[in-house]
Amino acid sequence: MTFNSKQFAIKYATIYTSILALILITPLIIYIMLLLQIDKAKVELSLHEQSKRVISSMEGYNNRDKIYHIPRYKEYKTALYSSQYEEIFSNLDFELTSFREGFYITGNHYYLIYPLPNKYYFGAKYLVVSTQHTANEIYFFALLTILAILLMLFIFSLLLLKNFSAPFEAMNRQLDNFIKDSMHEINTPLSIININSDLFAYKYGDNKYLQRIKSASKTLATIYNDMDYLIKRGRVIYKKEEINFSSFLQDRVDYFQEIANLKKIEIVTNIERDINYHFAKTKLQRVIDNTLSNAIKYSHDNSSIEIELYKKDNKIIFSVKDYGVGIANVDKIFSRYYRENESKGGFGIGLNIVKEIIDEEGIELDIESKVAEGTTFYYIFLLY
Repeated sequence: MTFNSKQFAIKYATIYTSILALILITPLIIYIMLLLQIDKAKVELSLHEQSKRVISSMEGYNNRDKIYHIPRYKEYKTALYSSQYEEIFSNLDFELTSFREGFYITGNHYYLIYPLPNKYYFGAKYLVVSTQHTANEIYFFALLTILAILLMLFIFSLLLLKNFSAPFEAMNRQLDNFIKDSMHEINTPLSIININSDLFAYKYGDNKYLQRIKSASKTLATIYNDMDYLIKRGRVIYKKEEINFSSFLQDRVDYFQEIANLKKIEIVTNIERDINYHFAKTKLQRVIDNTLSNAIKYSHDNSSIEIELYKKDNKIIFSVKDYGVGIANVDKIFSRYYRENESKGGFGIGLNIVKEIIDEEGIELDIESKVAEGTTFYYIFLLY
């Protein structure tokens, strides 16, 4: 029931940041790719210039000199190969993958293969000039830019959404407090109605008008318990304990008997005795009460409801079968505030609570329903 502005802001700030980041980072990636292409072109140009220096040095060689020293540079490596790909000279520290003319990249080795005139430069056919280079600075710039964009977008979105959601949080807090106060105020007169109706029946006897009062108060109590569960959900931990499922179910059937009597609905039970289950009483009551309440609400007058509880293999089966209007959209009945039949009243929260409980506790649910014929709910509790 409580609106959490912090969670709201973080959730949607993350979503908006992701969307805006995709829009803004796309041109950045294109820009980075262009920088990488420019960087590659610069390295290729430097290798062309280096190859010209080496060729110029070889052209300046005087045949009267007995030894020729190929120029060596700290940043560049050089190699000469014959037309048969035999090594004439090399100080390369990697293996060539091709001898075709062109610019190549192998790992962080950038190299240029330049063809030479035959039998002119010491019998060499290929000149190879290489350098080691990385684009780490560009990648580092890209990483920092992306992180900065994401951080600024997230902070901006977070602040914007937090301020945007603040009025809703205040309104929700007021509404939450109003509901709590209302629930407290409802509980007192509801308890008085139940106690006094029982005392009146004990002193003066039961009658149809008193039955209607008691039935209405029990229906209201069921709604009250659902609302109370929703308010406390996430704040209260319901402790599990060993429950006599059989006795507990029979008590809830007896509780709803007066409501069923008003519609002249016969409740037929087949409850196996002394079935125990480790569960939270509050949660089990919400499952049973909402299922029985709906079965009575949507059953035809003068019909019946069949309730079964039994063990089968390593499971406990709890089923409620009615002969009523049936369910047209089984998948929708667990949606909050959804009501299959608006004329039947209610808030559409009961089965939503049931679905949350069975999902939390790993209880299986199977529903068989035919419109205008009736519905059967099968709850399967696993015994560990």
